Amino acid sequence: MEIVHVPVLREEVGAFLSVREGLVVDATLGEGGHSEALLESRPGIRILGVDADPIMLSRAGERLSRFGDRVRLVQGWFDEVLESFPAEDRPVGILMDLGISSYHLEKSGRGFSFLRREPLDMRLSPYLPMKASDVVNTYSETELVDIFSRFGEEPFSKRIARAIVSERRKMPITTSDHLAEVVMKAVPPKARRGRIHPATRVFQALRIVVNKELERVERAVRAGVRLLAPGGRMAVISFHSLEDRIVKRLFRFYAGACTCPPEEPICRCGGQGIVEVLTKKPVRPGEEEVRANPASRSARLRVLEKVRDAAHLREEGHALP
Repeated sequence: MEIVHVPVLREEVGAFLSVREGLVVDATLGEGGHSEALLESRPGIRILGVDADPIMLSRAGERLSRFGDRVRLVQGWFDEVLESFPAEDRPVGILMDLGISSYHLEKSGRGFSFLRREPLDMRLSPYLPMKASDVVNTYSETELVDIFSRFGEEPFSKRIARAIVSERRKMPITTSDHLAEVVMKAVPPKARRGRIHPATRVFQALRIVVNKELERVERAVRAGVRLLAPGGRMAVISFHSLEDRIVKRLFRFYAGACTCPPEEPICRCGGQGIVEVLTKKPVRPGEEEVRANPASRSARLRVLEKVRDAAHLREEGHALP
């Protein structure tokens, strides 16, 4: 089997997830690179690998087959699996690598990349009802502007949305190269010569919307914090600021959340929280890793440790920043 995936921040993840035995949930398994490293270095751990894409799960299964019954694989979305996890088998480690894999960009044929001609799909799971082409060809101009602005932080969202609506009146936009061409023509000439391709942010925004990625990150981190055994650790690798902001906000919240019973009129616990954030600033790849794997350059790793359980956690009473 051809292994495409190079696990990002492999050594750093291994150092932070330093548990010697117990269950570790690799909630975004991909091709299993991180899990393989953990299983090799820690003979006492078991891995539950989760991925929404059955093809990725199959590829990871081949890679991890030599570890036998230390590995169990589940096809599903990471937030849904963590929310429904059985309470009797609490993990001592949870890993989420939120990046899009090399396989999806280069081998899947689902239109994740603007560099080739592929159907404009972008679904990480084939069971999702909506494709990227559905968004591009049916959403209103106003909705497209909102998507590109919110989820791509695209400065030319209005121009791009207007160009898409104009083009689809002539013919549907159904391939990745067609969409990339429309975007390229829509942006000012100076933007076409920038460091990144003009379609980068648009493709990111569409992928986020189709797969509901930011909603899933929020739910998964919340569920993971509740699920972790005391002393357990959660490591999250994000690749763009939208994901990282969610992770940073939730980590800070749980580090200082009120755990007083709901009937208490005022906080008496001092907001001690139930986790300790182990990374004051996100851990970034070193120069050597970026040279060897340029795709790692935007990775940010944040890690927390579960300090204690809380019978009551006033999540509903706090307005998260």
